[in-house]
Amino acid sequence: MHVFMSAGEPSGDLHGANLIRAILAADPTAKIVGFGGEKMRAAGQDVHYPLAQHSVMWVFDVLKQIRFFRELLDKAHEYLKTHRPDVVVMIDYPGFHWKLAEQAKEEGIPVVYFVPPQIWAWRQGRVKKMKKLLTHVLSALPFEHDWFTRRGVPSTYIGHPYFDELASQKLDDAFMAVERAKPGRVVGILPGSRNSEIRKNAPEMLRAARKIHAANPNTRFMVAAFNDQQAEAVRELIAPWKMPAEVFVGRTPEIIELSECCISVSGSVSLEMMWRRKPAVVIYRLKRYEWRIGRHFKIVPFISLVNLLASEELYPEFLVASDPSKKVAARITEWLSNPEQIAAIKSRLTQLCNEVAKPGACELAAKFLIERYQVAKQPGPTFDRRL
Repeated sequence: MHVFMSAGEPSGDLHGANLIRAILAADPTAKIVGFGGEKMRAAGQDVHYPLAQHSVMWVFDVLKQIRFFRELLDKAHEYLKTHRPDVVVMIDYPGFHWKLAEQAKEEGIPVVYFVPPQIWAWRQGRVKKMKKLLTHVLSALPFEHDWFTRRGVPSTYIGHPYFDELASQKLDDAFMAVERAKPGRVVGILPGSRNSEIRKNAPEMLRAARKIHAANPNTRFMVAAFNDQQAEAVRELIAPWKMPAEVFVGRTPEIIELSECCISVSGSVSLEMMWRRKPAVVIYRLKRYEWRIGRHFKIVPFISLVNLLASEELYPEFLVASDPSKKVAARITEWLSNPEQIAAIKSRLTQLCNEVAKPGACELAAKFLIERYQVAKQPGPTFDRRL
């Protein structure tokens, strides 16, 4: 089997790597090429460009780099024309991937979305584009599958691939022991993996941490960083303040596990907090113009995947253009002084995990791709993972 796979963000690199391993486990002769990151390369992809390390969020960021993206798409199109892969698999990252899908369709190559963009939350009109360009969607969420199906987009619900990663995750016992031996109640701070997220969210989260520490002097803070550059940027923010806060690179799972509760950005990390039954407050700080634009496209009642799955606000969330640190600190301080509230949230998270946190998405996706596009080249079975 010959697969062109593309991911443009760190989370896509993670999910892509797990899917690659699942494909190669089922078909060791499979050839997987395309755009990704170091995790996908390590899993077996021939990475033509490390696009997962080049993530952008807003149209303004894209416009600054339009020439770069055009050149990358030209290279992809040339490969599709000359090497004719069996299928193109895209992971989130709309915009760039719409153009890649257009190229694949022009060459008559099937296009499958693995972890599709959440257009049901922000830009529902884009479903017309998906219906036109895509061959199939492998939906990560049960309501997502239903939403696409009702709008005529071929979809199969496989579950969220993040649960595959969480099920195989191993915590560093030595690190855990060292941190547990330190005094103080731990509050985790998870400002995101994109540079833009760090710039916008880390200052607000640290302001909240100062307020929490003022009210609870026995608290300490563990801050997760995706790489050394981001860690240094956060350390510079912390330096002027007399506050027990440490920054760690690549320790997100351990930080979540050690924390009594967390302050986090929205995104798939909320699924990890749910998996570990951790209460959390969700922040997503926008520039004022971004907030004004974004609020017109936001349709769903919540920004956190956990709240959407639960159909209630288990994780208080703040999608704001102004400083939310006072409200965030108040909620965390309330939890720290009320263990009954924390216990109630953990009980609800356990119930939700039992309903939705099912590993196996990557294996199902690999099976779908191989049966549909390698063996018979005919429509294959639909794997029913509805809840």
